[in-house]
This record gives sequence, C-alpha cells and structure tokens, in this order.
Amino acid sequence: MPQSRPANALRRIVFALTALFAAGVAQAATERFQDLSIEVVGQGRPVLMIPGLNSGADTWRETCAALQADKVQCHIVQFPGLAGAPPIKTAAYNDAMRDELLAYIEQRKLVRPVVIGHSLGGFVALKMGIAKPQAIDKLVIVDTLGFLGSLYGPTLTAETIRPMAEGMRAIVLNQPQAHYFRGIAVTAQGMTASDDKVALLRRWGEASDRATTAQALVEMMTTDLRPELDKVKAPTLVLAGWVGGARYGATRESTLAMFKQHYAKLDGVRIEMSQDGYHFLMWDDPQWLQDQVRGFLAEPKPAG
Repeated sequence: MPQSRPANALRRIVFALTALFAAGVAQAATERFQDLSIEVVGQGRPVLMIPGLNSGADTWRETCAALQADKVQCHIVQFPGLAGAPPIKTAAYNDAMRDELLAYIEQRKLVRPVVIGHSLGGFVALKMGIAKPQAIDKLVIVDTLGFLGSLYGPTLTAETIRPMAEGMRAIVLNQPQAHYFRGIAVTAQGMTASDDKVALLRRWGEASDRATTAQALVEMMTTDLRPELDKVKAPTLVLAGWVGGARYGATRESTLAMFKQHYAKLDGVRIEMSQDGYHFLMWDDPQWLQDQVRGFLAEPKPAG
C-alpha cells in the first residue's frame, strides 16, 4: 500500500536526523594524493564524490552526511586550481584529473567504488568509465552532458567550436577583474535557487585560478564523449535539471530529449529529471537527489 503523507514526512525526518548524527560521529580525514585533496568520511561502501568547475568539495557535504546511514564511505574530491585550491600546470587538465582519480582508486585499493560527479566532475567521471570500465561499480552523473559544445549550436562539432572556445579562454584570462567577477556573479544566479549558495558560488569562482578555469572549460567544450559512451560498462544514473533553463525556453520535455540524445550510446542508462533543481541539484532538490542515489546504490547489478 502507498505510504501516507505523515508516514513519508516521518521517514524524511528520521533520515535527516540519522544523517546529522552520522555526520557528527563519522571520522573524517583529508589527504593529499598527487594534485588532489581528498576527504574521507565514514565507513562502508566507497563512493567518490567529484565537484564541478570552480566548485569546492563542500558541494557534496550534505549528500555525504545523508548517505552515512547507508554505510557509505565518502571520498570527497577537491580538484586543484578551483575554489581556492593551489593550481597545477598541465596541458590536459581533465585527462590529468581522470588519471589521478583512477590512480587513487588503485593505490588506495578501493574495490570497484561508486563514482558520483557533478558538471565537470560528471564529465571526468564519464572519462574514467570510458578509460577503465572495470574499475567502477556504478556511475551517478549530475547535470552533465556528453558534449558541452552542443549547447552553443546543435550542428557544432568538437573541431568547429574550437575558435569559440579559444575566444572564451581569452575572455577568462584577459578581462579586468571587476568585469570577470561580475560575470561570475551573473552566472552564479542561474546555478542555484538558494541565495546563500549563490554567494558561496561567487566566493568559489573568485578564488579559482583563471587559467585552470579556462583550460577545463575549453577542454569540455572541445571534447565530444558521446561516440565513446558505449565503452562505459558501469550501470549509470544521470540526474538532470531543467528549471534553471526555463527562462531561455527550456522545458522538461526538451531537456529530457537532449539528455537522451547525449546518452543514446550508453547501454542501460537511466535518466531522471528534477522538478525543482537548477544546476546544483544536491542543494536545490536534496531529498530527491539523495533518494535517487540511495535507491540506485541499493539496486543489484544486472546479470551478465
């Protein structure tokens, strides 16, 4: 029988209290691994949590706390050069992050962890699944497309969009600080429905290294993962939002169709749409996202 509304409300309260308690008692330790900073929270099934462009590890703080009741050990990642972390020099930032995370899994002897990534973090998580399909148990991809460049025109390719991407790099690197920070503020307004989180995104963006931001962005714009997604063998859950794009004419149906097109080659992928979340679904629609992740982690893997 369906649960009553009071029962559902009570269940959510219990989950929230359990998560808060678990967050208070969980052992957390932050370590450096190559260029990464990784905080380990809790005991149990290993889950890597990767934030997005210009984002801090705290993107995943509440989600990690909520999952502690499910015996999850969070490995919360901070990428270099973003949200105040020291930058590095590399010609291929996203590939470097992919390789370092795969090395972390191997060297820390994490047996087929779950990998959850948001935005840029989801892009890197997909690259991990393509490069080493057997290293990952499940993937959760949060509001990430297989080819960011397609947002600028449906007929653009990874090569034809390169001049535009390089033009955006020049803007990021050469704008006066006041103009650049104003752009960060405008962008943050469309990323989340929470005023407090908008302020946090502004701080993170201003603290991010411009060269790192530009390099990661250009690589995302000029890399089309769609043809390679058939190499991903991990069961994959894609969580997407459309409300933030409604002002530009996006609808739930059009956004879902776009995500289906991007993930058409990923066998068995499941795509779920938030009704309330902007880009930062873990903040705007936290109970929905946590329930989606919790249910997905509990599902048995398909046979074969």
